[in-house]
Amino acid sequence: MATASANKRKMYISTAGVLVFGLAAYGLGRVYPPMGPSAGTIAPAERYVSSQVGEDDVTLGDTAVPELMQTDAFELMTKDPQFRALAASPGFQVLAGQPQVMAALMANPKAFAALAANPSAFAGLAQAAQKAAAAGPQARGFNGQVMSAVSSHLAAFQGLAAHPAALAAVAANPAAFSSAASLQSSAASSAAFAGLANDASAMKALQADPGMFSALAANAAGFKALSGQPQALAAAVNSAAAAARQLQSAGVSQQALLALAAHPGTFSALAAQPRALAAVAAHPQAFAALAAHPQALAGIMSNASAFSSFANNANAFRNAASKAAADARLASNASAFRQLASDNAAMNALSSDPRVFSAMSAAAQAFAGIASNARQLNPQAIAAIGNNASAFSKLSANAAQLSAASRALQAFDAHSLAASAASAGKLNAASMQAVMANPSAFSAMMANPSAFAAVSHQAAAMATLSSNQKAFAALAAHPNLSALMANPSFSAALSQAGVAQAAAQGWTSNGTSAWGHHSTALLGSGRVAYVEFPSKR
Repeated sequence: MATASANKRKMYISTAGVLVFGLAAYGLGRVYPPMGPSAGTIAPAERYVSSQVGEDDVTLGDTAVPELMQTDAFELMTKDPQFRALAASPGFQVLAGQPQVMAALMANPKAFAALAANPSAFAGLAQAAQKAAAAGPQARGFNGQVMSAVSSHLAAFQGLAAHPAALAAVAANPAAFSSAASLQSSAASSAAFAGLANDASAMKALQADPGMFSALAANAAGFKALSGQPQALAAAVNSAAAAARQLQSAGVSQQALLALAAHPGTFSALAAQPRALAAVAAHPQAFAALAAHPQALAGIMSNASAFSSFANNANAFRNAASKAAADARLASNASAFRQLASDNAAMNALSSDPRVFSAMSAAAQAFAGIASNARQLNPQAIAAIGNNASAFSKLSANAAQLSAASRALQAFDAHSLAASAASAGKLNAASMQAVMANPSAFSAMMANPSAFAAVSHQAAAMATLSSNQKAFAALAAHPNLSALMANPSFSAALSQAGVAQAAAQGWTSNGTSAWGHHSTALLGSGRVAYVEFPSKR
């Protein structure tokens, strides 16, 4: 009886906790609803400004933290006891202190949570990203060649990729193969080609598209660079085909597809915040000009609302940028803004489209969420998005297709990088296996390998991430909330709000929870997401 009574008390306490958070989350959904790509005007919760914590990015502005703390979303989140308990954990504080890491977690919550459950696998993948970083520029140079061939001959390449050894042999010596018949003739002397010759479906696709062989030969360097790793090469071909299908069906041109393949970080960063993608598609020349000055761009994105006044006076921005040290909005990045002011081509682009500042201000939260990844925004890729503005605008309104295309392009990037790095002796078999099992996470890690490596050695961070998978997934499902979590000022704001100290007794010395867990519903716009937050035993 005593046990039953105790269990009842536990249930009542847990239920009360669910109701408390449910009410808070309902309020959050009303004033700060999950904003789909087609959502309208942003709620008042756009009032904050942000700044970065990385060495080479923007520094924390004087008003960034207090203004973030004034937002409706931040206030509601931090007043909820369940969220405070999660945010007070040492592990969460480590994650929040790395904006690029948190942005990647919000874009790939399931992948990273699964990895965190195996800290050695997480650390191994982060180490592989560090080793592959040196091979990145050359490997991505080959991405365009591979995508060029695959995207025009999808079925034929996928048929060949079903037989990795045969694909690798053809890729290593494309001049020796000019037709499906040449593949069949090799079957007698090669087991790899024998399997292909007996695959009726693959051979039918190859026979129906003889142009595939000339396309492969025309892009021989890209395929040869990957041919030493048959499994990774086959995976790269398949993921390239998946990305091409998604983007081509959205109306994206071949030229834009190749630009994104060569600069996948641009698309993955923007895809994480659809409103930012839509704004870039509407103002490509201005964004391309700013992207050539990433530190200045990061400063603007982290504090977009403060720059809205320049939307009606481009000359005022040029004057302010040339005297950046005297302007509080620009002072922390004075050198970067002065360089931007001296770039006549960039300033002409901004003068032609000053409304870019109001567009960024209207989606301030979305841009703040990608401010730490400003260096990933490539001017050529942005220009390509602009040349396909209608397609990318529509794509930004289709969350499922946008996410699928982004994941496929990330996987293509990961497989290509891994194959190139392994061929150069940078990755061993174990590292290759880790990449093949976690391509999206690996591609995200490549944006800042050292940050992920540092986090991988923090047991508290790994414990918090792996034990709160549903919470991170639910937060990531709401673009506004995920942007808030990735805001470079978020960690400092939590600390000033007292969250870093609150409920600290509920966590053990290594950062694992000493509390129980229960599900709560995150409500908004008719959608329910179940969140795992700590509840005290």
